[in-house]
Amino acid sequence: MSYEYTEQQEAVREAVGKICERFPESYWLKRDAEGGFPQDFYEAFAEGGWLGIAIPQEYGGSGLGVTESAIMMQTVAASGACMSGCGTFHINIFGLMPVVVFGTEEQKRRMLPPMIQGKVKTCFGVTEPNTGLNTTQLRTRAVRKGDRYVVHGQKVWISTAQVAEKILLLARTTPIEEVTSHSDGLSLFYTDLDRSKVDVRLIDKMGRKAVDSNELFIDGLEIPVENRIGEEGKGFRYILHGLNPERILLASEAVGIGRVALRRAADYARERIVFDRPIGQNQGIQHPLAENWMELEAANLMMNKAAWLYDQGKDCAAEANAAKFLCAEAGYRACERAILTHGGFGYAKEFHVERYLREVMIAKIAPVSAEMIKSFIAERVLKLPKSY
Repeated sequence: MSYEYTEQQEAVREAVGKICERFPESYWLKRDAEGGFPQDFYEAFAEGGWLGIAIPQEYGGSGLGVTESAIMMQTVAASGACMSGCGTFHINIFGLMPVVVFGTEEQKRRMLPPMIQGKVKTCFGVTEPNTGLNTTQLRTRAVRKGDRYVVHGQKVWISTAQVAEKILLLARTTPIEEVTSHSDGLSLFYTDLDRSKVDVRLIDKMGRKAVDSNELFIDGLEIPVENRIGEEGKGFRYILHGLNPERILLASEAVGIGRVALRRAADYARERIVFDRPIGQNQGIQHPLAENWMELEAANLMMNKAAWLYDQGKDCAAEANAAKFLCAEAGYRACERAILTHGGFGYAKEFHVERYLREVMIAKIAPVSAEMIKSFIAERVLKLPKSY
């Protein structure tokens, strides 16, 4: 058992870190204030070939695993870019994995290279206003008419839809009343985001202003049959393939944000002089920060275990969920403590730590709640009866 990065993994960390150095925290402070998609940041990662880190090499990707992807995203988050940086290309990492696994050879060669090259931006249309985490209850309908499907419905919390040209869309092709299992009858599509048929409305939100979140109102979107991924009615099973990697990546990002927050807090504690001594000399400051370090390191180990299991083709559902929970909690506490360490200055935007707290909240909320994770562990690991 080794706790060190391989030579290749260390190279990933260093190369990604060098790109991030070109976008200092002043860049993200401005993006947080003004909004607007960070196109130059996105292009820098596209030019470096990082948008396809987990996509097979035969389609233009690097063919690396979730471990390397987590290293990349944690490095981005820890640079101070936080979720604004990670969210710029989060879907590129594992969002199109259903296409890789279940798409035809023609679909892979048509759909994957433009995304890897940064020529096409994609959004992921799953969540609906009245279903939340209960994905099997989705109501957006796709009705087949000849060689195409016509879609009507609504989606919410769809990232990057303001700038995306494509959408990976989950819609119901068989009414829920006609299926024996609620997970049946959902189909997955990768198609053009036709804005003449899709009304995209921006959601003004707490943080991550650089990466938009939206409501989508779909009225008559036409999707050619050749843009359906896999079999009709099997879409829910297909998106499950990307759920564990998504949890692992969110976990790695939460640790990255926690680490940059802890670093800033420790720096401030060394430099801030009160009563003729640095505040970091006081155990009331030292001990909480030491606890944050221990929590982040322990949570990161669970994340690394989950990533290793996934890359080895082993079951990692419990570990991926646990990593998401533990890393989100540890990251949040580190960000909260960074603000408290700064005192009044922690409330000032120029010191960045209040931005970290706003952005790390995403890891607490998405893509699955802490309560659902606890229920999952209780049921699947501890074999307790299902509570819902």
